[in-house]
Amino acid sequence: MQASSLRPLAERLFAELRALGFDGIGVTRDSYGAGESAALDRLRAFAEGEGLAVEADRAANLVFRLPGTAPDAPAVWAGSHIDSVPQGGNFDGLAGIVTGLLCLVERRRAGRTDGLPLQVLAFRGEESAWFGKAYMGSGALFGKLGPQELELPQRCSGETLGACMRRAGADVEAIRAGQPLVDPARVRAYLELHIEQGPVMVARDLPLAVVSGIRGNVRHNRIRCIGDAQHSGVVPRWLRHDAMFSVADLIMRLDAHWRLLLEQGSDLVVTTGVVGTDPAEHSISRVPGHAMLSFEARSQSRETLERFYDLMRAECAAVERERGVRFEFDRRLDSPPALMDEGLCGLLREACAAQGTPFDVIPSGAGHDAALFANAGIPSGMLFVRNQNGSHNPHEAMDIDDFMRGVQAMGHVFDRLCNRTP
Repeated sequence: MQASSLRPLAERLFAELRALGFDGIGVTRDSYGAGESAALDRLRAFAEGEGLAVEADRAANLVFRLPGTAPDAPAVWAGSHIDSVPQGGNFDGLAGIVTGLLCLVERRRAGRTDGLPLQVLAFRGEESAWFGKAYMGSGALFGKLGPQELELPQRCSGETLGACMRRAGADVEAIRAGQPLVDPARVRAYLELHIEQGPVMVARDLPLAVVSGIRGNVRHNRIRCIGDAQHSGVVPRWLRHDAMFSVADLIMRLDAHWRLLLEQGSDLVVTTGVVGTDPAEHSISRVPGHAMLSFEARSQSRETLERFYDLMRAECAAVERERGVRFEFDRRLDSPPALMDEGLCGLLREACAAQGTPFDVIPSGAGHDAALFANAGIPSGMLFVRNQNGSHNPHEAMDIDDFMRGVQAMGHVFDRLCNRTP
């Protein structure tokens, strides 16, 4: 494949989607919302203009394929997500969709007929920022959403996920019943190109990297600490039930366990990204009676996740006893770790080496739709593209030359998987 001829299309799509989603600071494409829908409409118009077939699936994801290929035929799938975090970057998710579209355009222009067709998916709702739940569009395909998930409120409007999905055209009744919307047996392989969302590849001067596996996570969006609100000047330490100091105590205990597990060789990252007291009642002269925190742990090891989660709950109980407070937990959310298929990793390594691009094999700390495919037993592979300034911020800065190297490598793998001569 001659990826260089496709570069103007890539530059145009990235520019148009950025302008469409620009919020004054970064890019906002809200999951199952207006921003995400507008981006999908633009991708549909592009694909139809290039002579591709486009339809929405029962989870309201968008599916692209060559005309004349049956939509339910066994196929190689490629794709990523279209949504973004609020005030995010333009390449997180979108780069993988554009990659697949470019490869389909190249096939249609060349008049190629593959033994095994390629289908490209633009998934809705991968980001957890909007409903506190990740992998909504891809998870629905595998029957992974149910009544509880569909009642999750949107962070701004409070509208339920189910209502937002229904408005987007999803089959909410089937999703609520946990019905799989796709037969995994017809997905012969799943490939996803994505920007790296951390600093490793930039630091090591690697344009591309093959992903070995994806960390899973365990989360609570909200853990409430309930103490006793009192005047700050009259209650001594030994009589206080301070919710905020209790939360701080808990966080420091978790940090000590995290450090010890790292010293023992465990793969683990821990984050408390939301902490606060109730703004309706907090005051500089008031001992906080209520505080809250979020909790997230990520690891490539399910055992490590469970071990750390048990430590967290044990430390909550200890802080309750010692400080006279009470912790209340919302629903635990889980995303299991996923290993990429070794055969696909080998093809991706081969593709990078064939074009002389420096690369290495690294794990993904962030979650991706590919994890659901891998854990459904579908051979899955991922390719990272170097990205300056991290991700989930307005400053994502993927270089177009690196991206086109990734497109070239993915095209090579698609050629192999679709039974064509490389």
